Amino acid sequence: MTDSKYFTTTKKGEIFELKAELNSDKKEKKKEAVKKVIASMTVGKDVSALFPDVVNCMQTDNLELKKLVYLYLMNYAKSQPDMAIMAVNTFVKDCEDPNPLIRALAVRTMGCIRVDKITEYLCEPLRKCLKDEDPYVRKTAAVCVAKLHDINAQLVEDQGFLDTLKDLISDSNPMVVANAVAALSEIAESHPNSNLLDLNPQTINKLLTALNECTEWGQIFILDCLANYTPRDDRESQSICERVTPRLSHANSAVVLSAVKVLMKFMEMLPKDLDYYGTLLKKLAPPLVTLLSAEPELQYVALRNINLIVQKRPEILKHEMKVFFVKYNDPIYVKLEKLDIMIRLASQANIAQVLAELKEYATEVDVDFVRKAVRAIGRCAIKVEQSAERCVSTLLDLIQTKVNYVVQEAIVVIKDIFRKYPNKYESVIATLCENLDSLDEPEARAAMIWIVGEYAERIDNADELLESFLEGFHDESTQVQLQLLTAIVKLFLKKPTETQELVQQVLSLATQDSDNPDLRDRGYIYWRLLSTDPVAAKEVVLAEKPLISEETDLIEPTLLEELICHIGTLASVYHKPPSAFVEGSRGVQHRRLPPRVGSVESAESPDVGQSGPSEAPPAVIPSQGDLLGDLLNLDLAPPTATVPSVQPSMQMGAMDLLGGGLDSLLGGDIGGSPSMGVGLGAAPTAMPATLGGAPAVGGGLGDLFDLGGGVGMPTGFYVVPKTLWLPAMKAKGLEISGTFARRGGIIQMDMSLTNKAMSVMTDFAIQFNRNSFGLAPAGPLQVLTPLSPNQTIDVSLPLSTNGPIMKMEPLNNLQVAVKNNIDVFYFSCQFPLSLLFVEDGKMERQVFLATWKDIPNDNEAQFQIKDIHLNSDAASNKLQGSNIFTIAKRTVEGQDMLYQSIKLTNSIWVLAEMRVQTGNPNYTLSIKCRAPEVCQFVYQCYEMVLKN
Repeated sequence: MTDSKYFTTTKKGEIFELKAELNSDKKEKKKEAVKKVIASMTVGKDVSALFPDVVNCMQTDNLELKKLVYLYLMNYAKSQPDMAIMAVNTFVKDCEDPNPLIRALAVRTMGCIRVDKITEYLCEPLRKCLKDEDPYVRKTAAVCVAKLHDINAQLVEDQGFLDTLKDLISDSNPMVVANAVAALSEIAESHPNSNLLDLNPQTINKLLTALNECTEWGQIFILDCLANYTPRDDRESQSICERVTPRLSHANSAVVLSAVKVLMKFMEMLPKDLDYYGTLLKKLAPPLVTLLSAEPELQYVALRNINLIVQKRPEILKHEMKVFFVKYNDPIYVKLEKLDIMIRLASQANIAQVLAELKEYATEVDVDFVRKAVRAIGRCAIKVEQSAERCVSTLLDLIQTKVNYVVQEAIVVIKDIFRKYPNKYESVIATLCENLDSLDEPEARAAMIWIVGEYAERIDNADELLESFLEGFHDESTQVQLQLLTAIVKLFLKKPTETQELVQQVLSLATQDSDNPDLRDRGYIYWRLLSTDPVAAKEVVLAEKPLISEETDLIEPTLLEELICHIGTLASVYHKPPSAFVEGSRGVQHRRLPPRVGSVESAESPDVGQSGPSEAPPAVIPSQGDLLGDLLNLDLAPPTATVPSVQPSMQMGAMDLLGGGLDSLLGGDIGGSPSMGVGLGAAPTAMPATLGGAPAVGGGLGDLFDLGGGVGMPTGFYVVPKTLWLPAMKAKGLEISGTFARRGGIIQMDMSLTNKAMSVMTDFAIQFNRNSFGLAPAGPLQVLTPLSPNQTIDVSLPLSTNGPIMKMEPLNNLQVAVKNNIDVFYFSCQFPLSLLFVEDGKMERQVFLATWKDIPNDNEAQFQIKDIHLNSDAASNKLQGSNIFTIAKRTVEGQDMLYQSIKLTNSIWVLAEMRVQTGNPNYTLSIKCRAPEVCQFVYQCYEMVLKN
């Protein structure tokens, strides 16, 4: 009799009848009723009303009935937490049942009831089960700890269950060890920084002992755990490899891949000249080959893993090329993966075999596969130089077949072969030109145009060929248009007299008739190059091309190392690190292979865990790269308030823009020319003794500081009026105007945001690109209310100078990205350098004198500030409001000389001399500075402050 009868009842009042049956005195009737309840639950009926009656059935010795009740309990405990507490007493009793199966069943169910209320009641039974005499109960309890930790981590830690789990690693039963390792690994994954699995040689020894005796899934847990261990030396590494190697012959492919992962990792630590290293390489090949005789899905997973292994250690499978030959009945995904591995394994020894195979594939019926096969021939030519000639002749044979898609792929790969071996195979160009009319795919057309442009001098009718493409210029894809533009410019530079009309035609099409910005920009660049300096144009456009590399499709080495550490997981199938597809904190620890024996890395860091003061190399400011690209990559979440305070030293020419210790400069005899300029360097904290007792320097400078300048009260920081930074037409209706100010030592970016669109704007955020002085938002952009149409909001954003640094052109340029609910918008603005003048910029007189003399005269810059109608005291007051401090003033023949110092936020010092002639509205300003780049911007600040 089957159980189908429990699913077929149609009586009314079913719950009432079940209730009566559940409370029956007859055991059989009770069991039948519980089966009916489980059947109803399985098909989705709500039988939660029977909770108390089902729980009453727990008091039974019948194992089958108990299992059914526990199944019901797991399903409904979450929706009936108060009722679930009724079951606690039974759990406690069942955990002390003489039958180990019942004890294990109770502890397993306890772990599955995810109700926070009752977890604390389950701690005592769980503690007993963890120390149970029966290993079946202990292994079940170990997994229960991981489940409980997921519900209430603090409780598990307080109750000491983690220590008990660690003790279970030393258990005599291998399955208990495997489950303890699995539970600890699971907990450690959700808490990456906790050192739960404290692996040491003793623990590793216990795990390796358990490895031989536990079930296949237990072996996988242990092997994965071993893969996270870093051996102390090559002897320990070899010992572990020897004990793991037998797992390679296991029937379960997951065990094999986990063993391969451990061996691949530990091989890094073995010297290559060791005999065992060669033995291990030989032992790794057969299990990987065996995986390829499984069903297609498993083959695919194996091939994706083999792809990684071959990139790391091609020598493992170098003699196994034949197993990767494609079978006629392989699914396409297996075929393509095998093809990829064949190319990776191609070498001079097997290239003839590979080419014969690839030529065969190129006559298949599957179009995608044929395309990939033709590409593979080209990749072989680039990889194995000796085979290039044979590959080219194979490709020419394929072109003769006149099969459209084969011809097109062949032309694409021949272009790459020309790039790799210039001036070697150009004799085939004539054959390629014959097939020009049949090309209809953008990539093939672009490749053919490149060939015609690159070798225009060898093709008699190159202009006619390119002109034929030009007829449908606007219908072509961007790729073809760009290639055609470049090819015609190349042709013009090679044959200027015959192709003048052609080049004018293409430049006109690209610049005036096209709305593609890339095409327009390239067109204008060529146009200007050709019209201003044809010689330079020739050098640029016809420059020698760099040879293309052998393998452009190899995985980047650090990513490859991480993926090798994840062999046998999804990461190795996707070829992406877990952090790319796992949400949350689980599984996103970055893993690396141990440093190779004898490498610089291993010599310098013998102990991976060693901590101590390490000398970081000085950071150098990167040159200004693709800044728009930088901005596009910005994370536009509101910035955090804390910004790293590490400031890389800024290299501009020969000087240190971030200032340097002036103490060392002042150590020697302070001589130098009395000519006065502006210096830049860091003021010392204490004066050297040589200065204190030095006689006064003759000729004006020595006694200059005896004359105090009458400096009155400063007038406050000058703020430039707001200017338009981002027009509404460029930002979908958002208009931003702004200015910068320094208030109470804090830099502020004052902005007015205006909504000129029809819809409401919300979710504002701001980010800066790297800039010369590390300016960055010190907090989020506070736009507290939605910005309605035609509304303007004024916001003030505090800035810090602790952001990333990169020298900009000009120095005070700031590139900004602003995000709202509509889009991300970019603009750049320039800030006055006075924004960075700090309040403690008044230099000691003696230090000023010493620094002044020490800065080379070549670093002095002179400027005229015209039409200033202020006397020297008024000018000094005004400048002090912007943190330009007058240290001294003296009058010589009716001319006031003001000596001033400025300190920037990055500890740069600027020294200045300003000469004010009574009755003359033009001031002379001399600036002396260790970083001459800033002089021009300091002068602009003087002019801005004094004129406003």
